[in-house]
Amino acid sequence: MNKVLITGVTGFIGGSLARKLLSQGVTVYGVDIETPKLDEFKKYDNFIPLIASFEEYEMIPSRIQDREIDVFYHFAWAGGFTSAIKDYKIQMSNAAYAGDALVAAKNIGVKKFVYAGTYNQYEIENFLATPGFEPRYTCIYSTGKTAASLICRTLAFNLGIEYSAGLIPMPYGENNYSKQLVNVVVDSLNKGIAPKLVEGKNTYDLIYIGDLVDALIAIGEKGKNQHEYYVGHRKLKTFKELMIDIRDVIAPDVELKFGEYKDNQKIDYSKIDLDALYRDTGFECKADFKETMKITSEWVKKLEM
Repeated sequence: MNKVLITGVTGFIGGSLARKLLSQGVTVYGVDIETPKLDEFKKYDNFIPLIASFEEYEMIPSRIQDREIDVFYHFAWAGGFTSAIKDYKIQMSNAAYAGDALVAAKNIGVKKFVYAGTYNQYEIENFLATPGFEPRYTCIYSTGKTAASLICRTLAFNLGIEYSAGLIPMPYGENNYSKQLVNVVVDSLNKGIAPKLVEGKNTYDLIYIGDLVDALIAIGEKGKNQHEYYVGHRKLKTFKELMIDIRDVIAPDVELKFGEYKDNQKIDYSKIDLDALYRDTGFECKADFKETMKITSEWVKKLEM
């Protein structure tokens, strides 16, 4: 890749991808709202900022003269993975804006559109296929992500632009300012406090941001058209095993409180092709868990949580 466009370029994933590509000499068009976070990228001569709200995505092609952009990465998502997961109006608006992003990519003449989905979309597949399924609030967020995926795949097929997607499990690492699971657990352990957790019998996965960025680059370069890939490890553990691994790195003397909540995630991993991304692109997670968790622990200490 020589040139890419990234929406949500100041976010955790978008920003991490931008830094890696910029350091490799790739020209990055970074789309986001006006924010001081954009200042970080001004040191790169190959970074070109594009100030645009979701409502202005349709105008992006008129603001770019370049018609040789290789990949359009779409990360921007209003509300993120916060309490907004319950807000169906925000989530369905996000799906529509994703469609606007794809149409913009087509009008710019981009070769490939890469969508950042979530592994929670597999829960929606289970929801649709299982009578009596009991959906949790996260399913509203996941439905928005699934709707965006279907809209973009359909538009891409009919407009003649390549489409690939990565369905991402829980990411962790430096530059994550959120209060997502890993940061909350690590913060508690840094303070010597036992976090309250679910039973932990369900299969789960965590992906270090460095691995995730490499996976997204692999999808942009080698991902097959109309394919959506699980972006994570090929061999998985249970939630309980992963939390114990985190505890053993940060605060081995803390006794974790499993069973404070019931396991409520309902993803059928037996129906997920965990090897597809490796087969098609050669990507595989390589980060050392202990080392990256130490890095994450030091990062979380800098946050006010």
